[in-house]
Amino acid sequence: MTRELLLVEDDPRLGPLVADVLGATWDVTLATDGATALRLAAERYFDVMVIDRRLPDLEGTEVVATLRARRISTPVLMLTALGEVRDRVSGLDAGANDYLVKPFDLDELEARLRALTRDYSGSGALVEIGSWAFYPDDNSISSPYAGRVLLTEKESALLRLLASDPARTFTRQHLLTAVFDRGEQLGTVDTYVHYLRRKTDRDVVATVRGVGYRLGTPA
Repeated sequence: MTRELLLVEDDPRLGPLVADVLGATWDVTLATDGATALRLAAERYFDVMVIDRRLPDLEGTEVVATLRARRISTPVLMLTALGEVRDRVSGLDAGANDYLVKPFDLDELEARLRALTRDYSGSGALVEIGSWAFYPDDNSISSPYAGRVLLTEKESALLRLLASDPARTFTRQHLLTAVFDRGEQLGTVDTYVHYLRRKTDRDVVATVRGVGYRLGTPA
């Protein structure tokens, strides 16, 4: 499954060029202003974001700070022509995970993106969900009374995403885009939540009416 990347760059030549190069590895969505970037980030799931610091409407640091305030923890690499230490520090303080100064080498950009997505997990070898123990790498979950339960790859991927930010409520559209293949319908998310609950505990995934789902706290 191709990973999703949001590129926020208003330069009419650089943006399409970077999108084309990264498109060999990533499913790239290009936005040319901060407002569009924030809308897309709210509507869809992205594995990583590349955000230019100087945008026509919002500073890139403002975009990142807003993402973090909304509890969107997607890794962010910030691009900028400002290379002084105080500029890098302000970008990182806003919530960016990495920083690359223009002009940059595209191979280095790709290497940094691989590092960001490789290191970013939010799950680890063991995730405690209430009294349950979830092992994402093994696609299994253990209960205190029923032993080990095997999960399918999609069930495990869905639970892994919910566990990456336990306090966050994910929309159904967000979960659909992040976990399932293109062409699937929103009902697929509900179906897999049902599968997880049937295999484990009804409270392993909590429903937030009118919004979506978040990680639950099963006994």
